[in-house]
Amino acid sequence: MHEQESRATAYTTLAAGPDFRHELEIKRSRFITVMRRSGEEEGARDLVAGLRKEFHDARHHCSAFVLGPDRDVQRSSDDGEPSGTAGIPMLEALLRRETAPGVTDLSDVTAVVVRYFGGILLGAGGLVRAYSESVSSALDLAPLVRRSRLRICSVEVRHSAAGRLENDLRAAGYVMAETSYGASTTVLRVALADQPDELDRAAARLASLTAGSAVLRPEETDWIDVPF
Repeated sequence: MHEQESRATAYTTLAAGPDFRHELEIKRSRFITVMRRSGEEEGARDLVAGLRKEFHDARHHCSAFVLGPDRDVQRSSDDGEPSGTAGIPMLEALLRRETAPGVTDLSDVTAVVVRYFGGILLGAGGLVRAYSESVSSALDLAPLVRRSRLRICSVEVRHSAAGRLENDLRAAGYVMAETSYGASTTVLRVALADQPDELDRAAARLASLTAGSAVLRPEETDWIDVPF
């Protein structure tokens, strides 16, 4: 996802899916927050450009995004609001979001707040609170997932045995990755913590489930979504 090797092994992000939208009205101004999961700056900027077209009559399209497992890419824009009253409060709402007690690791998220002016001036402090609250209240409702760097392990079995084995592995709490199909066999992929003892336990569980007929083969590591 990023060229530099990440130091992080897990972080929190939006669940994959359509853009998440939430609206607040504050002193007659409409604040429409749109959030998108974005792994690269291009995707973040595409969201801003698309909303400028969709809400072409809005006065402001303020934005903030934080990207990368290490949250090393951070940008914000006030888009015509007084300096420091929109983009930075939005970015801080993303960066300071606790995804667990004492944990602030939200990333790969772009937030855009579209404002329709309602005729009442909010003042600098009011704008800071409005833009911060817009993002924070959207995050209260948005679907989030844990994204972890896991070791992908493959298991090759007959087609007839694949469905039951996958169900058994899921029931045992294992995270399943992409499945592929050959002429006579199915390759299931299990995502495991990249630790020798975890791999050993999974191999033992697999042997128990298949009477020793299936083998766990470690492959590459990858970023995998893990529901909370």
